[in-house]
Amino acid sequence: MLTPEVYSTIQRRPMDLSDYIDVARRHRGWIFGPLFAGVVIASVVAFMLPNTYVSSAELRITPAQISENILPSVLNQQMSERISEMQQDILSRTSLAEIIQRPALDLYKRERDREPLDDIIEKMRNKDVQIHMVAVPNSQGRTGGSAFTVSFAYPDRYKAKAVVDALLNRFMDSNDSQQKVAGSITTEFLSDEVQRAKADVDRLNAQLTQFRTKNVGRLPEELQVNAQALTSLQQQRTSMDEALNRDAQEKMVLEGRLDTLHSQRETLTTLAQQGADDPATTEQSDRLRDLNTTISHAETQLAELREKYTDSHPDVVSAQAMLASLKKQRDQMERDDAKQASAPAKGKAGGHQSAATVAAVSNLQAQEDQVKSQLKALDLDRQNRAKEMASLDGEIAQFRGRLESGPANEQQYAQLVSDQVQVNQHYQDLLKKQGLAEENQQAQSRKAGENLEVLDPASLPVAPTAPNRWLIVGIGFALGGVIGLGLAALREIKDTSLKNLKDVRAYTQLPILGSIPLLENDLLVQRRRRISFLSWTAAVLLGVVAIGASMFYHFYVTKS
Repeated sequence: MLTPEVYSTIQRRPMDLSDYIDVARRHRGWIFGPLFAGVVIASVVAFMLPNTYVSSAELRITPAQISENILPSVLNQQMSERISEMQQDILSRTSLAEIIQRPALDLYKRERDREPLDDIIEKMRNKDVQIHMVAVPNSQGRTGGSAFTVSFAYPDRYKAKAVVDALLNRFMDSNDSQQKVAGSITTEFLSDEVQRAKADVDRLNAQLTQFRTKNVGRLPEELQVNAQALTSLQQQRTSMDEALNRDAQEKMVLEGRLDTLHSQRETLTTLAQQGADDPATTEQSDRLRDLNTTISHAETQLAELREKYTDSHPDVVSAQAMLASLKKQRDQMERDDAKQASAPAKGKAGGHQSAATVAAVSNLQAQEDQVKSQLKALDLDRQNRAKEMASLDGEIAQFRGRLESGPANEQQYAQLVSDQVQVNQHYQDLLKKQGLAEENQQAQSRKAGENLEVLDPASLPVAPTAPNRWLIVGIGFALGGVIGLGLAALREIKDTSLKNLKDVRAYTQLPILGSIPLLENDLLVQRRRRISFLSWTAAVLLGVVAIGASMFYHFYVTKS
């Protein structure tokens, strides 16, 4: 029965420098092969890649030449915001397609034969064209984007510069067109708003004028004037009423006086007739008694007149004169009675008494006519005062109507005035804004506003910025070396044979008495060496040819 073999894991001995040299010597082909292949591949790639030239230019945002306090801007965007919008327009598909297909440029000719235009435009927008804001410190020490750079990368340096020039021109043209369009839109908008506001102002002015014409005297600002006028008219009416009352009292006095004069005249007329017809003493006594009664009435009337008027009043003076005349007649009659009693001669006394009576009657008639004239004048005056009273009543009623209708019109009038003030203020504001918009347009036309200025024109690159060929070769060399060392290490790990005396002593723990070298057929050895030499020679020649061809292509074909 066979005994099973027992396997045990043996740890490898630590390697020293000579072991590493032996490993490199044993696997030199696996190390130098990838290293050489990496160098060749990297060199071919580096020299086959086209040169990339970057042309760049810098634009500066110049602030407005006129102070904001003098000429405020009417645009709602700062220049940095407008640049973002312009960038979107300039880098749009239509704009880039026009630049790519422009006959003078004819960009990406080979790529257009293999790829769709949209892919090329996307590559140009995201990779080749670069637009960056430049932070420039301002007067306060803060950094702000007051400038930006435009760059374009392309194998042809002249076309790269031409593309940057085209982009700059588009930025400048787009800025001018945007400002002109914005200014034109703002001006047209404000012009339309001004016309609408002017129409509203005219409409409200017409409504206010119509309201004032329709409510003349009933406007709120005329209430105080109406109240003062009403008070004055009421005072005039009171004075007129008092005057009418005085006229009424005076008329009553004149009518009483007229009645008195009329009765006195009739009495004297009766006495005169009785004296002429019957000269008897008894009849004369009766006349004397009537005369005394008339004098008593005259005294009573005089006392009433003195209560109302002064002694210089014409009515008082006339009453006094009439009373004196009556008293004179009474005294004369008493003297005549005394003479008649002493002397029976009747003819003279009767003739004298008849002449005095006739004079008294004439005086009373004259006074009666005067009183009638005064009554007529008083009636005429009362009629005029009555007409004035009616006119005052009409005016008072009119002003009272104005005062009563004032509160009803006050709210409507106040609303009209408020609307008119607001619309007029809005109209004035729009006129100011329209003037500012026109001034801004003039400032932009004179380049006095915020503008773009070419700080650095598009540069003509001299040296390519990419690719870095020696860096690529170095990277290929490093990668080839790493791969070669890795392959050598992997083969060494997989090889478990004993390579030298150190391995025999370490793993057998036996004393070494001697070593026998490996004896191989010389023909086989020479053949193997010849094949290896030919293989490495062919590989090196191919690598050199590949590198030379790529360098020839780079230095001669591409430049031609």
